[in-house]
Amino acid sequence: MEKDIKKILLIMVHSAGVGDMLRASASWRALKNKFPTAELHLLFLTKDPGYVSEALISKHHLLASFHTLDKRLKGLKDWIEFFKGFDKLVKGLNPDLIVDMEPHGLESSMLCLYARLKYKIPSVGIAEFPGRGLFYTHKAPSSRFVLKSKDYTDRYFVVLKAFGIERKGLPIELEETEEGRQFRETMRSRFSIPEDVPLLGLNIGCGTPDALWRRPNLELLREAIQKVQKATSSFLVLSGADFETDVNERFLKGYHLPALNLAGKTHILELAGLIKACRLFISSDSGPYHMSVALKVPTLGVFVKDFPYAYHNHPWVRNVILQSHQDIEKFVSFALELWKYNSR
Repeated sequence: MEKDIKKILLIMVHSAGVGDMLRASASWRALKNKFPTAELHLLFLTKDPGYVSEALISKHHLLASFHTLDKRLKGLKDWIEFFKGFDKLVKGLNPDLIVDMEPHGLESSMLCLYARLKYKIPSVGIAEFPGRGLFYTHKAPSSRFVLKSKDYTDRYFVVLKAFGIERKGLPIELEETEEGRQFRETMRSRFSIPEDVPLLGLNIGCGTPDALWRRPNLELLREAIQKVQKATSSFLVLSGADFETDVNERFLKGYHLPALNLAGKTHILELAGLIKACRLFISSDSGPYHMSVALKVPTLGVFVKDFPYAYHNHPWVRNVILQSHQDIEKFVSFALELWKYNSR
């Protein structure tokens, strides 16, 4: 299986969220370490075509190409178009191996079987339940037996068991693109931010209806951020999507330290540059939190309850639960510890 592999087609299905997709990047690095000369091509089966994460992942430095197929399949016509799209992709790429990253999902299993029968392309998948392994040339054991960790990133390493690949602490990865670099290098002059003041980044985030429960209490967050900003003599920059402008303004109401609301002012690729410009980035459990971790910027993740599934555990990351005034001391302690990490 490991001989003459020049192109690997990865199939992902689970979620179009920025964080969910970035979580897979640690497994991409593991594959590149195993097959250093192989190209990785990602096919994402999505119910949300055009989602913001696509722009970010399409330029990921570990991927040679990125493709999507609409998985909203309601009838025979949709299935025909689905397989036509896959046919076109396979003929264009001519991959040597297909890896189904997901433990569940009929669509990805069927694509692997189809590619094996029609194009003789071997595949690797997860034998999550009896019979599923028959769809693949090679199979990894069920996640029920091998997935012991509560770290969400580890789910993408289950299929890699078939290669004998272990995570061994590999972090998720992201590199700043040209768009991000240009934004970072011009943001101070564009927004009249003093050149000699370090930047403290804050993403309140969690603005979509399904994520509102993850948003920290604004009063507690305001008090904690003020303490950190005073202690670091920094300039506060708030990020966010356009629809998160209002929550940022509510946070800043009565805020008397230097701060700027940049919600809606950055494209997803420029957001990476904004995060890279910060000496410390503080974020709720949302996409920018994972981006900051992947960029290896000192990152403080703010949670409203204990949620190990979402945590990252690396030297440049701390996670804090902010539920009451008693939690503010730990918040500030972690923030100041990270402020000193790899000081710039």
